[in-house]
Amino acid sequence: MAGMFIGESVHKVDNKGRVSIPSDFRVVLQEHDPTYDPARGARVVVNYAKHKQKSHLECYTIEAFEALTKRILAMPAGSREKRALQAIYLSKAHPAMVDETGRMVLPAKCRDPFGIAGEAVFMASGDTFKILTPEAYEAEMAALESYLDDLDDDFDPASLLNAYPDTDSGAVH
Repeated sequence: MAGMFIGESVHKVDNKGRVSIPSDFRVVLQEHDPTYDPARGARVVVNYAKHKQKSHLECYTIEAFEALTKRILAMPAGSREKRALQAIYLSKAHPAMVDETGRMVLPAKCRDPFGIAGEAVFMASGDTFKILTPEAYEAEMAALESYLDDLDDDFDPASLLNAYPDTDSGAVH
């Protein structure tokens, strides 16, 4: 599905923090990088704020991150909320490049707080994707299973969408 991240996969992370990006994810990054050049590679923004997410890195396309930044900058100057979002999203953002082999480097400042080493799970979230340890992925899936197990046997997860209007606006976290 063009334009959004879907699916999940596991990739090796070497000692220097190099990791291969799933090929379908690379296509989305390229599509949403207005200055994409095959000779340079696609850009991605990696958010490593532990205040936002406790278990994973959140990765944005350039267009999605620019849209998020515009929303933050439009907030009232000096407001507590604006300062908080600037610290969470802008200060803890790491711009990265996907090289010609489909890899990017995750520096230690991004990997270490989340324990990412050896293997990483890439988990799509539509307009973003997560990078997390296999253990954090399993914990997230177990929490989802627990939530679903508490619902009626005939519960249809798609019914959760009924509370939200259909829109093409492109949600930004």
